[in-house]
Amino acid sequence: MDRGQALELELAWQEIQPDAARRLLIAAVEAFASRGFHATTTRDIASGAGMSPAGLYVHYRSKEELLHRITLVGHQHTLRLINAALAGAGTPVDRLRAVVGDLTAWHARHHTTTRVIEYELHSLSAEHRAEILLLRREIDGLVRAVLADGAARGDFDVPDVPATTVALLSLSVDVARWYHQPARLTPERLGRLYADLALRMAGAEA
Repeated sequence: MDRGQALELELAWQEIQPDAARRLLIAAVEAFASRGFHATTTRDIASGAGMSPAGLYVHYRSKEELLHRITLVGHQHTLRLINAALAGAGTPVDRLRAVVGDLTAWHARHHTTTRVIEYELHSLSAEHRAEILLLRREIDGLVRAVLADGAARGDFDVPDVPATTVALLSLSVDVARWYHQPARLTPERLGRLYADLALRMAGAEA
């Protein structure tokens, strides 16, 4: 793990306590992002945290529980971020710009973490996956409401609000798959670029 990735993960998970639980979670994120959930062993995670395999079970019952914790906290953060963006903006145009910009920047800034929470959903148990899907539907609903409001007011030209919502969220989420902190596109700059693209997709007047 390079210094940039280490800093990214420390910032993303600094609220997790105690220290050993945080180290294990960070090691799991790094391993799941690089190897995938199924190719990662509990020994890999414990070794990455500088602990014995038995030490993992003091804080987490299983590898799947670790993935659930990562995915749950990540989606809860995404939901808070979207609500904050909506609360700080005015018109539908302002709100869509803020939501897509902030969501894109977060997926870029924490690309290792978001790669796991977005692309390892299928590895969760049925119960845990259902819990995360509820949060995803809530996120979808917030963005859909912005588009519907803008369309009703004439700010947007959106023939299919649900499909456009999926397209916009997919645009931001997919950043986690390819982003590796290129100097030309900082998370903030990428967020502004994607926000402009989102308004064009919604048919907003320039």
